[in-house]
Amino acid sequence: MYIDRKEVLRYMGYRGQNIGHTTEKLLNDCIDEVASVSKESFLYEIFDVEHTAEGLCLKGTTLTLAGEDIGKHLANSEKCALMAVTLGLEVDKRITFYSKTDIAKALVFDACATAAAESLCDTVHEKIETEARSMGFETTTRFSPGYGDFSIGIQKELAKVLKAYEGIGLSVNESSIMIPRKSVTAFIGLQREKSDKSGHSCESCDSKNCFFRKGVE
Repeated sequence: MYIDRKEVLRYMGYRGQNIGHTTEKLLNDCIDEVASVSKESFLYEIFDVEHTAEGLCLKGTTLTLAGEDIGKHLANSEKCALMAVTLGLEVDKRITFYSKTDIAKALVFDACATAAAESLCDTVHEKIETEARSMGFETTTRFSPGYGDFSIGIQKELAKVLKAYEGIGLSVNESSIMIPRKSVTAFIGLQREKSDKSGHSCESCDSKNCFFRKGVE
């Protein structure tokens, strides 16, 4: 498992400061622990896209993707890959345990787990990109429920369509929270022309006060 130290530090709120020996050791320990207890699992499926007045429909599913932002993201897409990844329940258990016994470690461990989940997303995205190119398509960036005006309420139906619980043990509760918590779902468009890859990024995001923003002004 690859965990990007720079991303971990960004999630921890560091912007180039010297982190010190104690934090450095804690960071290294947490990276090793997250890697050792994670049960990386993923699945994805590619669907044809139908553009309708109600939104974008993924053919053969019950999903209609409503919202201006997801509509723009997939405007040129003929197909759409729906993906889900998770690190497993043990990561959640460790975060809960450390939040009660060692708050500093809980924060660092959580940041490491978030970076690990994003790394797994990158790996799955590469697999989708390879498959897409074999079919003559280019891919967009990832777009997840909760981005812009794309409702997080779609998570439960998304998990049902992917059979995420049966496949990787990922479920969604009535509040649209994924269990395990260190899980990610996303949509990736497949289109004929090259994507500019800007997608949902710090540069394009309207949330100017986001804590995780990468120094964009």
